[in-house]
Amino acid sequence: MRLPGARRAPRALLALAGVLATGLAAGQTAIAIGGALRLDNDEVWQRIVDEAGGQGAHIAVFATAAGNPERSAAYIAAALARRGAVADVIPVAPKLPNSDPAARVGDPALIDTVRRARGVFFSGGSQEYIVDTLMPGGQETPLLRAVREVFAKGGVVAGTSAGAAIMSRSMFRDAPDNHMVLKGVWREGKEFDRGLGFVPPQLFVDQHFLKRGRIGRILPAMRALGYPLGLGVEENSAIVVKGDQVEVIGGKGAVLVDLREARSDARLPAFNLQGVRLSYLDRGDRLDLGTGAVTPSARKLAEPRIDPAAPDFKPYYRNEPYYLDMLGDQTLLNVMARLIESAAPELRGLAFRARPRAEDPAPSLGFEFRLYKGPGTVGWYYGGQGSEEYTVLNVRLDVLPVRVASPLFTPLEPGAAEGVTAAKPPEAATSAR
Repeated sequence: MRLPGARRAPRALLALAGVLATGLAAGQTAIAIGGALRLDNDEVWQRIVDEAGGQGAHIAVFATAAGNPERSAAYIAAALARRGAVADVIPVAPKLPNSDPAARVGDPALIDTVRRARGVFFSGGSQEYIVDTLMPGGQETPLLRAVREVFAKGGVVAGTSAGAAIMSRSMFRDAPDNHMVLKGVWREGKEFDRGLGFVPPQLFVDQHFLKRGRIGRILPAMRALGYPLGLGVEENSAIVVKGDQVEVIGGKGAVLVDLREARSDARLPAFNLQGVRLSYLDRGDRLDLGTGAVTPSARKLAEPRIDPAAPDFKPYYRNEPYYLDMLGDQTLLNVMARLIESAAPELRGLAFRARPRAEDPAPSLGFEFRLYKGPGTVGWYYGGQGSEEYTVLNVRLDVLPVRVASPLFTPLEPGAAEGVTAAKPPEAATSAR
């Protein structure tokens, strides 16, 4: 049985590539933050202010996505003011009490406030609120056009969590379950929708990436929507995008997903991919989207390169663990980092739901992730100043559908464990003391 939506999404979004890509000049800056941005993350907050012009720069704050817009806007405004900016809160949000967002998106005073700003900041929350408010039915409102004017004049547009999701020309709308997306639950206007398109049109952006195991949803999304490149940004971290140039800043990093050489087996009845290239870029690393070249941070370049193909390579790890939750918190990065320092040519793991939901279209369907070394698989490591940073380039990934037993296991009953020998506890040692 072929799962619904496991191959391709409706073509409506495929036509968006040229609709929202509005001339990304070198001076235009988009900053996508992976969510959970800490108030003390000076590097990210200060970079937003500096890109807007520094001390005294006006930044329009949109808490449109927030469940509590007043509280969210106040938090963001305080963080920006602490770094020298002037935050102008734009009170346009579905959850704002006694507010009519449909009327306010045409308010001349608010439009003028945005136009005079040098930067725009979108809060976290529900990204569908941003799109439905500023671009209802795909039609740009005057307030969104004012945001685009700021960007077109060389200003910065930044966003965290939901505010990062809107950065590409299409986005996840409400797809919290990675397993369901892998299984083909993939509907326009439900799990995915159009974004606002502040990054180059070939790039898909996702957030909370390692924390929430979102490699499981970005792969089907990119394949269905025709994206060759994706960047999954981790929490409390950000990517700074200027044209084709990307810099990673903040607390951690981002995963680069490259599907340009990936292929699928049409004979298989569920989602599958072979030959995906994965790279992990930590803070300070830079990426050229045009050439694909990655430049690690200076502190990592000062350390020896980790090259598993080199004659003098000395692996740090010898065993080959099998991972039972490939979509777990930080699992993807842990596997990539271990592989680069391992004697093993590959590492494998499963993505499956031990207790399928009632609405699950295929309860026994799981996916095996095979990460392996290939040409150009190299890395760098820096462990100074109490930090642990990796750059890992060109790890290959295959994702294949598998059938998982349900239930996965059953308890052993007394006297019924034929063929199973339990380990006996060691006898207590006598002490001479």
